[in-house]
Amino acid sequence: MEKQKLENQNQPGKGEVTARLGLSSTLTEKGSPEILSDEQKAADVLRTIARDPDMKDFVMRTPWLYRILYSAAKRYVAGEQGSEAVRAAVRLRELGYRQSLEFIGENTADAEECRRATDEFLALIKESSQQGLSADICFDLSHIGLLFDEKLALENAEELARCAKEHGQYVMISMEESAKTSAIYRVYEQLASRMHNIGITVQSHLHRTIDDLPRLLALPGKIRLVKGAFKEAPEVALPRSAKLRERYLSLAEQIVRAGHPLSIATHDDQIVKAVLERGYLGDAYVELEMLFGVREEAARALLEGGIPIRLYVTYGTEWYLYLCHRLAEHPPNLYRALADMLKPGRAGVEMYG
Repeated sequence: MEKQKLENQNQPGKGEVTARLGLSSTLTEKGSPEILSDEQKAADVLRTIARDPDMKDFVMRTPWLYRILYSAAKRYVAGEQGSEAVRAAVRLRELGYRQSLEFIGENTADAEECRRATDEFLALIKESSQQGLSADICFDLSHIGLLFDEKLALENAEELARCAKEHGQYVMISMEESAKTSAIYRVYEQLASRMHNIGITVQSHLHRTIDDLPRLLALPGKIRLVKGAFKEAPEVALPRSAKLRERYLSLAEQIVRAGHPLSIATHDDQIVKAVLERGYLGDAYVELEMLFGVREEAARALLEGGIPIRLYVTYGTEWYLYLCHRLAEHPPNLYRALADMLKPGRAGVEMYG
């Protein structure tokens, strides 16, 4: 595959984009250790709250609390209905962004609920296709049966992939807690060995990923490389740190060198700067992916600089975990969340225009 490196092009925007984003030239952590420590503690608390079923149940069953927190979640979630997410994706396409779509949900333990979730994804595939979108349809395997029965998850995922193929769409399996990683890879490997419109999300913070990557590169599916949002034990994963950033870049380099389809999914300024300088985003099979509602000013600057940007758009009523993770990734977003609670409607697709 012939590569067109960004560094070998006179494509405008590379230096301008990094300057506008205020990216420094070092990959080391910046700022006061005390501040970083406080933020890390806040992030740990948010990740713990996110996995507390009693807390989630209380929020979902308390109408006034649900309404207030949903006002904050709407910065990151396009709505509760698939039609809202598709409308947002259409508008983002008009602005020049690629799109990923996900119906939020996980850990479905009832077979009938797994069927309903699968049907919702099938409807999403068809509706997005009718609107002329060429989107990545993303899902957790535990949303469509993994927690109930691995075989059921495999059957439902294959149904989604086949429907997506018929409608010119691509499906991406999301990654979950480390306890599910082996099962997720088993399902993915079975599907990707016979279907070419299915990809996988890989968490760079997991120690096992270093050994898992070669077998994933042997399959044709796109790899969506993330740091990892779940709280894991030190023997399982690296915490957010300069060391994790270096591992992320090392994994990205291996994928790029293999000429493998790659979505660099990050909001980390230092990683973005590094991949720009190394020319990764000049390759046709590499893109940058960001979550809807996160760092929209950076997404705009990168897009204006000619960088291919995919935005990950979610919807559904199961937004509690998603909101907690977005806040945990950057605890200062709590300030935005408070403002959004008091003044709903501040966020939306127009942030990207």
